[in-house]
Amino acid sequence: MGIISWIVLGALAGWVASIIMKNNPSMGAFANIAVGIIGAFIGGFVMNLLGAQADVTGFNLESFLVALLGSVILLAVINLIRRGSITNK
Repeated sequence: MGIISWIVLGALAGWVASIIMKNNPSMGAFANIAVGIIGAFIGGFVMNLLGAQADVTGFNLESFLVALLGSVILLAVINLIRRGSITNK
């Protein structure tokens, strides 16, 4: 997967995760991209721990869902550390 695909997939996954976690107003484009890319690694790691062979290997639905899962986990951990709550109220 090329760098442009990583950026686009990361932006989409980070944006959707920020909407789910109610962080969207406080996040910009670069934060969404970073959360999505880091989330893809976290999501792949979690899926492998669960025994699923889910990898972020291309621009497809499976890769998006894995990146989204990892992004939500990342934002939940960040919110828990910053605010003491999983969701932004």
